[in-house]
Amino acid sequence: MALLYMADPARGEVWRRLIGEMAPDIDVRIWPDMGDPADIRWVAVWDVRVDLAATFPNLEVIFSTGAGVDHLDLTRIPPGIPVVRMVEPGIVEGMVEYVTMAVLALHRDLPTYIDQQKRNLWVPHYETPAAQRRVGVMGLGSLGQAALGGLATFGFPLAGWSRSPRDIPNVETFTGEAGLAPFLARTDILVCLLPLTAETRGILDARLFAQLPAGARIVNAGRGGHVVATDLIAALDAGRLSAAVLDVTEPEPLPPEHPFWSHPRILLTPHVASLTRPETAVVSLLENLRRHAAGEPMIGLVERSRGY
Repeated sequence: MALLYMADPARGEVWRRLIGEMAPDIDVRIWPDMGDPADIRWVAVWDVRVDLAATFPNLEVIFSTGAGVDHLDLTRIPPGIPVVRMVEPGIVEGMVEYVTMAVLALHRDLPTYIDQQKRNLWVPHYETPAAQRRVGVMGLGSLGQAALGGLATFGFPLAGWSRSPRDIPNVETFTGEAGLAPFLARTDILVCLLPLTAETRGILDARLFAQLPAGARIVNAGRGGHVVATDLIAALDAGRLSAAVLDVTEPEPLPPEHPFWSHPRILLTPHVASLTRPETAVVSLLENLRRHAAGEPMIGLVERSRGY
């Protein structure tokens, strides 16, 4: 039985070495060198390049190499084939680090100071205490809850918003459409960690920005499709928002003429907030293969009706 790795070939070689050390009975193949397609039982994929179900007649499970599955067209995958997103400690740790960095950068006005440096300006600004800077996280899955835990040590008043009710110690939680407006009204720094679905696409738009306190700041480490780019630029230019940290865009990479590159109120990173770490990802994969063989629920199993 074989596992086909269909993502970055260099990282695939690391996966092959690690799986060879931990589970030598698994034949790891790296796209496009897949051998006999009938041998493939599992596919670990980021960029889908073939009709998976039609190409691999004995396919049992599709594993996303990332924390999300919005890059997969679930409608092309037969309902009987489970789709599993990556849930592993490296992704969580990376996101906690990134969100902490981004929130602190916005809290301490780093975009302003970077812009001033470019213009040879030495101008200090008033420092707002963390206890007076309210942070809110949209999306309270494993990444959102871990990010809130990382921020707790700094003394920010913390809140979270999600579709389903959550109970998180020392975090004020809001739920659903009715809870969105009050959540936004109390949030000075908004962190988006939502999955990208039909319901969340374009959620960071002019209507949402208008419900935040004047001068609020934005962190988007979810997906680029969450942001309406023209609305974000307009809100920044009008002072409705003070600054934004963006790790994801649509498209990726951005074309050279895109205004995000040069806007003085935007800090931009190239989708690096939370990368799958092969050493821990392989352990997670092998545990899910064990669970699948034993008929146990796999960790990260996607609910197709929700899209995540």
